[in-house]
Amino acid sequence: MTKDPVRGFQDKAWALRSRLFSELQSLHLRVKVFCSTTMSPHPNSGLTHPSTSVLLLSLLLPLSLSSRALPHQHPVHLPSLVPHVPLPLSRSRFSAETQLDFTTHCNASCYHKGEQESRLEHLSEHLAFETLYADGSRTLTTMDVEDEDDYEGTISAAIQPSLMRRRRVTSRHRRQKRQIYGADGRFNIRGDHFLLDYPFSTAVRISTGCTGVLVSQRHVLTAAHCVHDGKDYVKGARKLRVGFLTPPYINGTKPSQTPTKKHLVRWVRVKSTRVPKGWIQGPQEVSMDFDYALLELRWPHRRPFMRLSVAPSSDDLAGKRIHFSGFDSDRPGELVYRFCPVEDESNDLIYQHCDARPGASGSGVYGRVWDTALERWERKVIGIFSGHQWLEIDGENRDYNVAVRFTPLKFAQICYWVHGNRVDCSQD
Repeated sequence: MTKDPVRGFQDKAWALRSRLFSELQSLHLRVKVFCSTTMSPHPNSGLTHPSTSVLLLSLLLPLSLSSRALPHQHPVHLPSLVPHVPLPLSRSRFSAETQLDFTTHCNASCYHKGEQESRLEHLSEHLAFETLYADGSRTLTTMDVEDEDDYEGTISAAIQPSLMRRRRVTSRHRRQKRQIYGADGRFNIRGDHFLLDYPFSTAVRISTGCTGVLVSQRHVLTAAHCVHDGKDYVKGARKLRVGFLTPPYINGTKPSQTPTKKHLVRWVRVKSTRVPKGWIQGPQEVSMDFDYALLELRWPHRRPFMRLSVAPSSDDLAGKRIHFSGFDSDRPGELVYRFCPVEDESNDLIYQHCDARPGASGSGVYGRVWDTALERWERKVIGIFSGHQWLEIDGENRDYNVAVRFTPLKFAQICYWVHGNRVDCSQD
């Protein structure tokens, strides 16, 4: 039986139409967010903000380009992890202070550290993790890579695209600490139709003052420094909680009876906390490379969560942009959204100039990644916002806001934390 060429063309046309429709929906949502946060509150007012046309052009251009040229991503090899029996540890003292304004310094050797240390002899150390339970007890779990021969050949291939990028940022002579670059490009997300809808609904508060992102029905990813300072757990980790923004009427009050529009926070206790051994350095200086932690909730939530992905090269992100929403400390009670292009990337970190303030640490950094199975662009968490870093290379000082980048190794580790087995861990 011969294949109908017309039917094949129709199938391709419908697939393209679905992709374009998905992109238009995303664009429509982002424009509505912009309008609701910057335009006049009067219902009859038009799009009169002077930067509206510039914003629309910046949103439309990368979407149109991404629909024309689909990325040619090579399959990512994920290591298969074999856990050992957990070893009991002494109880934590909870003596550390929470550091919301996290800043580090890095030179050339630090920048290429992941490239130098991603070898099999370091895998056991990087894969090990510590688990803190609600009763204060701790365990240490070490892990091995089952298919070491296959994994060794994929290390260099995974890191090559990002390390060869030419730097585009000029040197700065004044070492002034910055987390806002130029005009503040953050948007306050208001209104139940935004706060409680995907993707903004995946952002949650951490009781130590940070932000987190929902990655399963019971798990939240955040920054490790929000619960541990590299030597000990922070005081607030003893009774750690995760906060969900909740409209007042969900708690029994009708909107017409509510004097203010302030949202409430529903707190859920954390059952266990997992921190990679790469973060727990003891007397050594902590590194942003492993600044991530996973929190398991006592009870499942009913909100949509965001899927994880190995971080691709920024060239394979739609518009080469990243996005994240967090609870910045200078805007109390508000969820703040921002997006910006990737400026640079190493094996373990994403360097960017997304405006952020303390409190945004732990936010899920996501991008629109091409999903080959669904044949469309999907929002996926590719990293965790960590903080600020001074990067000193070739005699130039550069300052960036930094996110931890999910490598295949980190993805496999986090996936194991979420599922508790190797079978359910895959790229998607």
